[in-house]
Amino acid sequence: MAKLDLPPLPPPPPFFWGETPEDEFYKSQNVRNSKSYFQTPNGNIYTQSWLPIDETQPIKAVVFMNHGYRNDTSWCFQKICIQYANWGYAVFAADMLGHGRSDGIRAYVGDMNKVAATSLSYFLSVRRSEMYCKLPAFLFGESMGGLITMLMYFQSEPDTWTGLIFSAPLFVTPEKCAPSQFHINMYGLLFGLADTWAVMPDGKGPVNAIRDVEKLKIIAVNPRRYTGKHRVGTMREVVRMTNFVQNNFHKVTVPFLVLHGTSDEVTCPSGSQMLYDKASSKDKTLKLYEGMYHSLVQGEPDEAANRVLGDMRKWIDEKTIQYGSKSNGN
Repeated sequence: MAKLDLPPLPPPPPFFWGETPEDEFYKSQNVRNSKSYFQTPNGNIYTQSWLPIDETQPIKAVVFMNHGYRNDTSWCFQKICIQYANWGYAVFAADMLGHGRSDGIRAYVGDMNKVAATSLSYFLSVRRSEMYCKLPAFLFGESMGGLITMLMYFQSEPDTWTGLIFSAPLFVTPEKCAPSQFHINMYGLLFGLADTWAVMPDGKGPVNAIRDVEKLKIIAVNPRRYTGKHRVGTMREVVRMTNFVQNNFHKVTVPFLVLHGTSDEVTCPSGSQMLYDKASSKDKTLKLYEGMYHSLVQGEPDEAANRVLGDMRKWIDEKTIQYGSKSNGN
């Protein structure tokens, strides 16, 4: 997987939105934010929630969100979380192991099923709580978080989730970003000793990831964004688990929405098409956006990003009404 082709970067502000204190910013966005750590057998993970600021406002459903590789929940990924909270949803997210403020070696995802299970344990603790157990519940995944989301779905009991939402999911790696199989095999000869080594070469040149240059500058200065070389085990696991989910798409039976830019060079739109074609779900929606890059909400010009958000809102509002009653008692 290739690095972003970055312009000269300014010093990072304290927050992606600038200097405004957090409480003041969230109030201006009409949301309440909370932060905590959740203890798991695999280490502590950093969690956040975003809810409508009006505590008397009925919650439509619960959405559990997974960020992408190298990133975390505290920078621009919040833009999506805040939008869903503004639409009347309770939103929960966690920094996956090895990312952000969670435990683990930075950007090491040597066992993707374990990473998925770790965040899932937090999500299920919320989903099964008295406050949310009778509401519709959705899993959301962006980029590699889409792959993690699919693994969470496969690890969950039937009827746990009302639906799935994927934004530019990593189901197929483009040729420009594909990890070197030669290097994976070479380091594999060391019997796992090299698994955590950050020595894997980047992909074949810059890729179409962020279309809006000004937004790219903000995304790139995330102080918790991993900028080192790819770790051997992470790239090995990307190959293994993308192959796994491709062979198991037929097991997907819940409603889902998958969105992808046709000019995305970080994750292949063909993977989203493959999910749509192979899934057994009777209710499935594929949205392909001509000319858009990888980051559909945080990295596109406002007009394009708002189009994507509009499609997301329309879909989840419809499914919450259509399938909400079937989620009671989960």
